Amino acid sequence: MSGHSKWATTKHKKAALDSKRSKMTAKLIKNIEVAARMGGGDPAGNPTLFDAIQKAKKSSVTKDNIERAVKRGSGAETGGADYQTIMYEGYGPAGVAILIECLTDNKNRAAMEVRTAMSRNGGSLADPGSVSFLFNRKGVVLVPVDQDGKTVSEDDVLEATLEAGADEVNVLGDALEVISESSDLVAVRTALQAAGIDYDSADASFVPDNKVELDADGAAKLFKLIDVLEDLDDVQNLFANFDVPDEVMAELEDADA
Repeated sequence: MSGHSKWATTKHKKAALDSKRSKMTAKLIKNIEVAARMGGGDPAGNPTLFDAIQKAKKSSVTKDNIERAVKRGSGAETGGADYQTIMYEGYGPAGVAILIECLTDNKNRAAMEVRTAMSRNGGSLADPGSVSFLFNRKGVVLVPVDQDGKTVSEDDVLEATLEAGADEVNVLGDALEVISESSDLVAVRTALQAAGIDYDSADASFVPDNKVELDADGAAKLFKLIDVLEDLDDVQNLFANFDVPDEVMAELEDADA
């Protein structure tokens, strides 16, 4: 989920610990398969595959699972599915715009499941193009602040990536988000590596032009919808134009405690 709030970062970290770990692992493996099919099985010559593998490693996907996914995707081993990318557009509670990116081997199943999840949880699908214009394709790199006991600052990251094409660095709790043009994503990621700065993920994402600020009720309803959508096997990524203020996030966390 990419909502560009602290909640998104918290969710990313909790996913490795909660009951959805197996689903996340399956989606990361699917990412690797598709990247290997599109650009070949050599990460050195396929930046998309390199980043898919990096993300999987950071989420503790085993080396064997990663290697098998690369082999299936590149055709070196049989058993890979013919996945297609489909983007659905819609609105959630409080008028939040949502892009739902699916990787599926069954378009009809994906469409039905996404439509049902939206309609039962306060959302609705929209016509193609009616939501996507609210977003821009950007490169997004997540950098942990704490790196082996050392603290990485905004200035550290900006200094390392500015010449490579970084547009801005945002603080998301205990992570830093580096945004660039999508065409500069590999250069930004490479600049971080050259500076000895570790990163959790590097993705071409959809970043909203403007965000809808949510109160506790709107945020709770939206998070429920997101949870249901993320639980669908065909849903690979979600992008939404919401923001949750710190005090609202604290209120929700207290309610869950």
